[in-house]
Amino acid sequence: MTWQLRLVRASPLRCSLSRPNGPWHIPRASYSSTRFPAGAYRPSSDSVMATQTTVSYTTTRTLSTPARCLNPDNINPHVKEAKYAVRGELAVKAEEYRVKLANGDKSLPFDSVIFANIGNPQQLDQKPITFFRQVLSLLENPQLLNDTEALRTSFGYEQDVIDRAKKLLADVQSVGAYSHSQGAPVIRQSIAKFIEERDGFPANPQDLFCCAGASSGVSTILNIICNGPQAGVLVPIPQYPLYTATLSLLNAQCVPYLLEEQKAWGTDVTAIRNSLAQARSAGTDVRSIVVINPGNPTGASLSAEDIKNVLDLAAEEKLVVIADEVYQTNVFEGEFISFKKRLRQLQQETPGKYDYVELVSLHSVSKGMVGECGHRGGYFELVGFDPEVQAQIYKLVSIGLCPPVIGQCLLELMVNPPKEGEGSYELYQKEYNGISEGLRKRAFALYKAFQQMEGVECQKPQGAMYLFPTITLPPKAIEAAKAENRAADEFYCLRLLEATGVCVVPGSGFGQKENTLHFRTTFLAPGTDWVERIVKFHSEFMAKYK
Repeated sequence: MTWQLRLVRASPLRCSLSRPNGPWHIPRASYSSTRFPAGAYRPSSDSVMATQTTVSYTTTRTLSTPARCLNPDNINPHVKEAKYAVRGELAVKAEEYRVKLANGDKSLPFDSVIFANIGNPQQLDQKPITFFRQVLSLLENPQLLNDTEALRTSFGYEQDVIDRAKKLLADVQSVGAYSHSQGAPVIRQSIAKFIEERDGFPANPQDLFCCAGASSGVSTILNIICNGPQAGVLVPIPQYPLYTATLSLLNAQCVPYLLEEQKAWGTDVTAIRNSLAQARSAGTDVRSIVVINPGNPTGASLSAEDIKNVLDLAAEEKLVVIADEVYQTNVFEGEFISFKKRLRQLQQETPGKYDYVELVSLHSVSKGMVGECGHRGGYFELVGFDPEVQAQIYKLVSIGLCPPVIGQCLLELMVNPPKEGEGSYELYQKEYNGISEGLRKRAFALYKAFQQMEGVECQKPQGAMYLFPTITLPPKAIEAAKAENRAADEFYCLRLLEATGVCVVPGSGFGQKENTLHFRTTFLAPGTDWVERIVKFHSEFMAKYK
C-alpha cells in the first residue's frame, strides 16, 4: 500500500545567555508546547515554513502485521515542525527530473537540470583546487609516500605537497583515527595563525573548535544558548533556513529582524531594537543575534559601521553574537571585515564597554573558492565566553567524539595555502583566481539579465554566491497559486523548474517582508544557457498570466 505523509509547519522558533550572580547556569531544556511570543517568527500561508511537502513511500506491511513503535503521530514533534526549503519539494522534484534524463527520458522540455537552489559549487562543475586534492590523496593513502620520486616525476606532485602531507600525518597519524574533540592541535594552530594574519589580533587555538561544516557549529552553539521554550534568537529576514530549522528542533523561538532591501540588504539597528523590545515585552528571553556576513540569501556585505552597530547592541543588551562568515572570500564590493577584528578594535578604542561581548565566528571549506562541501570541514572561534560555559561546549562536542579528520586537514590547507616560492604556488594562484573571476562574471551576467526582465528588481551583487531578486507577479498568477494552495513565489519557481529544469528557492523559504515575493538563485552554474532559459520562461509566464 502507498501512504501519503503531509507535513505542515504549525509552530515557531526561539535564543542568549543570562548570567546569575554565580557561575553560568544552563537550565535543562524544556519541551513544553510551542508558543508564539510577540515578535517571534510566525509562519504564514505563503512562508516556506508553512510549505506543504508530500512524501510518498511504499510499505509491504499487511493489515495483520503488528504496528511499529514509530509512526508520524508519535515521533518528536519538533522534527516535524522543522523546515529546510533549500532541500524542499522543488529540490526533490529536480532530482526526479535528473534521474529521468539520466535514464534516457526524452519527454521533458529540457535536456539538463540546473541545481541553482544550493551553494554546492562542485556539483555545478567547479573544479577542485589541485594542491588540496593532491595532499588529501596522500593523507588517504600514505603508502604513496613510500615512492616520492614517482610522485614527483610520474604524477606531477610538487615537493610542498609531499611535505605538507607528511606534516599533517605526523600530527593526526591517520585520517581514519579519532582526533582531539576540538580538532587536531596542529590544525587549530594553523587556523589561529590565519585569523591573526587576517585580523591583526591574536587567536588562541584553545578557543577554536573544528566542526563538520559550519552548520554543525551552529547546531552546537544554539544547543548551548537555547535553555528552554522561552529562549529567543534574533535572526535576519531573509535568512538561511538552517537557523529557523535548528531553533524549531530545540523548541526555541526565532525573533525576526528585517533587512533593508532598498539599502542593499543592510542591517537596520532601529528595526532590530524594535524586534528585541517587542519579544522581550512578551516574555521571550532573547539571548543572541545571528548575523550572516556576507549574506545568505542576499549576498550583502556589512561595513565596519554596520558591524559596530550590532556590537553596540550586543554590549548594551547582553546578546551573544553569532557571526556566520562562511562567505568571507566571496566579496565583490569593498573588503571583508570580520566581527572579531571590529570587536578587538572597539575594545581598544573604548576600554571596558565591549569587554563582556560574547562572539562566535564561523568559517567553512564549503564556500569561497574552495567549494569542498562534501568534505564537511569548518570551525568556530569563541571570544569572550565564560570558561565554565566553554567547558560545557567542549563536553557537548566531545559527545560526538570529533569532526571528520579529512575535513579538518582540508581546513588546514584552506587557511595555509601554498606560499610564493613553493612549488604549488603558481598553479594554486591560477586556479584560485580563475574561480574567483568566474564567479564575479557570472554574478554580474545574471544581475544584468534580471535587470532586463519585466517585474524583476535585484540588488547589485556584493558577495556570497547568490542573488535574491524581487518579483512582481500579475494578479492572475497569484490567483492561480492560491488555487493550488501555494505561495505565489513557490508557484512561480515550480513552473520555472517544470519548464526549464532550473531549480531555485522561493523567497518564502527564507522569510521576506509582507506582500513581497522573491527567489534565491546561485550563480555557480557555468555558461549562459540556463540564464537564457530563465529569461525566456519569465517572458512567457508574464504573458500567460496578464
